[in-house]
Parts: sequence; structure tokens; C-alpha cells
Amino acid sequence: MIDFEALFKISYGLYIVSSGDKTNSAGFIANAVFQVTSEPPQFAVCCNKNNFSADIVKITGAFSISVLHQQASSGLISTFGYKSGKKINKFQNIEVKFGLTGVPIVTQDCISTMELKLTDTFEVGTHYIFIGELLNAEIIDNSIEPLTYAYYRNVKKGLAPKNAPTYIDKEKYIKESIKTTENIITFDSYKCHVCGYIFEETSTGAFEALPETWICPVCGVTKEDFIKL
Repeated sequence: MIDFEALFKISYGLYIVSSGDKTNSAGFIANAVFQVTSEPPQFAVCCNKNNFSADIVKITGAFSISVLHQQASSGLISTFGYKSGKKINKFQNIEVKFGLTGVPIVTQDCISTMELKLTDTFEVGTHYIFIGELLNAEIIDNSIEPLTYAYYRNVKKGLAPKNAPTYIDKEKYIKESIKTTENIITFDSYKCHVCGYIFEETSTGAFEALPETWICPVCGVTKEDFIKL
């Protein structure tokens, strides 16, 4: 048996990984970013093969990492985490600059940024692991704590996008929990069909009692876009 709650105990951050140039840019939200060597400093980034960004990183041979802070807007997370760069320009109307390699670097709602040269690519099932050597690093705003995945889940009530390596099907998780425990689910849950965010009631009728102006804290859609689980 796999207790999915155990997987949530692994520590992650939340980052925007970008690549491309001024005419063809791509970016996505990543939580699997980590340093793998110190001399030279190299970092690994995990990217779903289906992401538009995956091919852009391989073509460009470089990418950037923007470390999001705790107050990062849900709109920014929604754009880079739940929308496709094939359909929209994710970098329109946000704070962005271009690095030494020409890749876009998101500076909005970030505490620091890094620019890296792609040195290795590994295929691991549904994902690529991109290894990049650090070319440049900069502090943007050191006054706010970094956004961790735990904070994103527990405070912002967000979920990993389906393409994330840490994505867990919450409906499957609930069903497995029912099978393996004697706990009775007393209150209802409602799922945003756009981004997958789950609103879990703590009292009967709590969702219906929300004002009509309430929006999904992750992607910004209204109550009408939620379905009862």
C-alpha cells in the first residue's frame, strides 16, 4: 500500500523555469529543482515531456530559474502552471528581462533568479531531467520568504499541475484512503475543473455559503467552474 500523504513530506520549492528568446519564449512552474554539483555549480530541473517548454529548452540550450516568494500572485502561478505556451504568450504583461544567453528571466514575484547553460538531458519516464551549469545569479527581493510546495498546499490550498512530477490524483487518493481506513468523510469536496484545486469543506454547506464573488485561489475562476466530488 502507498500512503500518498508520505510523499507530501518531501520538501520542495516552487519556481518558474523559462527558456527561448524574445520571439519564441516558454516557461512553466516547477517544484523539482535542485543543485547537483558545486564545482562548477550545476542544477537539475524536471520537466514533463509534454510541456511546450521541453522542446524549447533543448533547442535553446539554456534556461532560467526564478525562485517565487510566498506572496506570488495566483494569476502568475495559474499562467505558468496551468496554461500552455502553445496557446498564449505567458510573458506578456509581466516583469521579465533577458539574460546573457538571450533566455527570458521572470523577475515578478521572485526573490532570486538564475541563468544556466544546458549541459545534460536525461529521459526518466514521463519527464526530462535537464542539467544546467550556472552562468549568472541575482537577488531580486530578499525581504520575503521563498514559496515552498508545503506552503502552497497548506496555506494557498493549491495543487501540483498534472504535468508536475509530484502530481497526485486527489480523487484516487480519496478513494484509496476510504479503502484503507475506517474514517468517514463527513463533509463534501469540490474540484476546480480548470486547475484541479480542491475545496474541502470543514462544515456542512461551507462551499455553497461562499459569496458569488469568491474565486479559485489558484487559477481565478468562479464557483460555477467547480464540481462536487
